[in-house]
Amino acid sequence: MEEELKCPVCGSLFREPIILPCSHNVCLPCARTIAVQTPESEHAAGGGGGGDHADKLSLHSETDSGYGSYTPSLKSPNGVRVLPLVPAPPGAAAAPRGAGPASSSLTCPQCHRSASLDQRGLRGFQRNRLLEAIVQRYQQGRAAAAAAAKCQLCDRSPPEPAAVLCEQCEVLYCAACQLRCHPARGPFAKHRLAPPPAHPGAPGGGGDGGGGKGAGGGRKLPTCAEHDLENYSMYCVSCRSPVCYQCLEEGKHNKHDVKALGAMWKQHKAQLSQALNGVSDKAKEAKEFLVQLKNLLQQIQENGLDYEACLVAQCDALVDALTRQKAKLLTKVTKEREHKLKVVWDQINHCTLKLRQSTGLMEYCLEVIKENDPSGFLQISDALIKRVQVSQEQWVKGALEPKVSAEFDLTLDSEPLLQSIHQLDFIQMKLPPVPLLQLEKCCTRNNSVTLAWRMPPLSHNPVEGYILELDDGDGGQFREVYVGKETLCTIDGLHFNSTYNARVKAFNSSGVGPYSKTVILQTSDVAWFTFDPSSAHRDIVLSNDNQTATCNSYDDRVVLGTAAFSKGVHYWELHVDRYDNHPDPAFGIARINVVKDMMLGKDDKAWAMYVDNNRSWFMHCNSHTNRTEGGVSKGATVGVLLDLNKHNLTFYINGQQQGPPAFENIEGVFMPALSLNRNVQVTLHTGLEVPQSVKQPKLPNN
Repeated sequence: MEEELKCPVCGSLFREPIILPCSHNVCLPCARTIAVQTPESEHAAGGGGGGDHADKLSLHSETDSGYGSYTPSLKSPNGVRVLPLVPAPPGAAAAPRGAGPASSSLTCPQCHRSASLDQRGLRGFQRNRLLEAIVQRYQQGRAAAAAAAKCQLCDRSPPEPAAVLCEQCEVLYCAACQLRCHPARGPFAKHRLAPPPAHPGAPGGGGDGGGGKGAGGGRKLPTCAEHDLENYSMYCVSCRSPVCYQCLEEGKHNKHDVKALGAMWKQHKAQLSQALNGVSDKAKEAKEFLVQLKNLLQQIQENGLDYEACLVAQCDALVDALTRQKAKLLTKVTKEREHKLKVVWDQINHCTLKLRQSTGLMEYCLEVIKENDPSGFLQISDALIKRVQVSQEQWVKGALEPKVSAEFDLTLDSEPLLQSIHQLDFIQMKLPPVPLLQLEKCCTRNNSVTLAWRMPPLSHNPVEGYILELDDGDGGQFREVYVGKETLCTIDGLHFNSTYNARVKAFNSSGVGPYSKTVILQTSDVAWFTFDPSSAHRDIVLSNDNQTATCNSYDDRVVLGTAAFSKGVHYWELHVDRYDNHPDPAFGIARINVVKDMMLGKDDKAWAMYVDNNRSWFMHCNSHTNRTEGGVSKGATVGVLLDLNKHNLTFYINGQQQGPPAFENIEGVFMPALSLNRNVQVTLHTGLEVPQSVKQPKLPNN
């Protein structure tokens, strides 16, 4: 609170604070120093400055002093720049008696808005008596707290009262200990010594301001600035200032919107309390946020140390692996060198032996040649010639060439490793976080569901794709229904009136992240569908948003519905809009690959009832059964009840069951189907409840 009680000009506690038009406060002595006076000689107003002129501006002592220079701007201890004094030019004479008074203005040091002073000068601004009282209570509380604060370094018992607090050391010193232990020199010269802080239990020291007198409890009631004898009794809403009764009668507020002072006091107190509640909530959030930031600092510090240790360990592991690989490569080089040396030594030994044998044979042959005994020479010459020839043949081509080279056929390709080392950098090694399902975008329509999800905010882990899983609608195992990068997916072809559980997870190069929360989706109880133009025979003509069907051909053509059923009970109706020349339209169900250029039910892919104006038959695989009296005409309604729980199919005409259940033990996936020619037009009605009451069925004719 202390910062709120300091003047923005002098930086000290407010002394005689006044309220500027911009609602900021400033000390009255400081207001005198920052006021600016500009002579206006062209205004001829009588009566030069009176005795109150010094109280209005208090500038003559400075402007008449003859200083020829001035400071361009002043800076308060709080760092707020304020406008300077404007000195009179050197040698300027006093304004003549006939000249008009100076025009004065005051600039707020906080918002820099200027306010003109009227003839009352600074006394035209209201005194902030409430702020003055709070400052007084605060000073009393601080003095009491300072008297209660004790020196933390005294060896006396009890310790001396503290005189100052070092904001850097956070130690309380008495005067003697401060001179002895904390002199204002050396490293302590830059420390800031402040008065001892007020403790929470001291009066005015951060409590509720107890000790001060309440409004009207012994404190003199403020009087009107215009009428000294009148107390404030009303509040002018237009001027936003309290006024007295006489101001309303004869002053400038007589035509303004005024209200009772007490009522406005309570109203503004309530507004201030309400605003304070909002500020208090924000302050609470800010404190929690600061705690979060401080915890974040600690986590960053701890994670930084962990990552440093991990990095050192990983690099050491790489160095160890490289050292081990170096030892393996050196072993290979050593083995290759030893092999080459062994080959060369073997070749040297072999060549030396052969050379010694050849040299001995040569010397022996030379001695034989020297003998002059022909008969003796001829006795051994044949064998000797053969030996020399054999010896010569031992030195075949390649025998005098080295078997190995001095070069090593080993090449170490270290460039990829060097590139990998140079490219060694941090990559994201964390799994992606849990995706958040966007429930507001998840929906069901008929037997299809749409799911949407997103990654949580402030998530920086890369995501390469998502995996969406769905159960079987009956509490069974989950199965993957989508894998990709999109965050929105629609799954069609589900069961009607079923409950599905869905979940999603994200993956990246590091692996698959955790599952999201499971969302429960309920498909529609009844089916809404139309005729399917994409699969209909080309002679079929659809209209009325694909709900009305007719045909261009005299032959029967098939059209299917857009829904597919494999589970549950479903009912739909077809209204006969046109019926000419007694055709035989067929109504029923079919597989997706039913033959579409002949009557429904003639192949094994359809189950149908075909009907004329007098009777009907059931047909499947071109087999006609259960002829039943009663046909259709214009305006008739044919109902189809597909019960896949009981695996049967039942037909109705005009709300009455037509014959027995048509087909039993049917299983698989079926689509609503219809065959008709150009003499018939029908309109499809879907989304109907299953008939609860069944009329007595007609008995089939034998």
